[in-house]
Amino acid sequence: MPARQPSFAEPPAPDAAVFVISVAAELSGLHPQTLRTYERMGLITPGRTAGGGRRYSYRDIELLRVIAELTSSGIGIEGVRRILELEHQVDALRARNEELLAELEATREALRQAAAARSGGGSRLPALRPPTTAQSIVVWRRQR
Repeated sequence: MPARQPSFAEPPAPDAAVFVISVAAELSGLHPQTLRTYERMGLITPGRTAGGGRRYSYRDIELLRVIAELTSSGIGIEGVRRILELEHQVDALRARNEELLAELEATREALRQAAAARSGGGSRLPALRPPTTAQSIVVWRRQR
């Protein structure tokens, strides 16, 4: 019988907190004390072990790299905080938009089915328009 090859586990999920602070610091190119400072400031929230040790995920490492890139380009830490907040808001709005689009399409499909079922009896359902891909522009003007 041939020797069995060792099986390697799948890589951890992006949110799995697996890296100790020294490894996270090396992977992000930052000093461990900088990681602690960013945590105190609320820019990053690593996982914790039962004993209180910090554990960082792949996603945390990527966030640390983004913070390092922004600060090295001359953006202050409060500016970095605001940028991260805005990116979070944009991600949340995109997700909500996708939910609403899916709900709208489901509603349109239900109306189509209802209209088809009643087509012989003179339906009083509203006419359905095909979805458009029109885009809007919002212009902000400062009032003086």
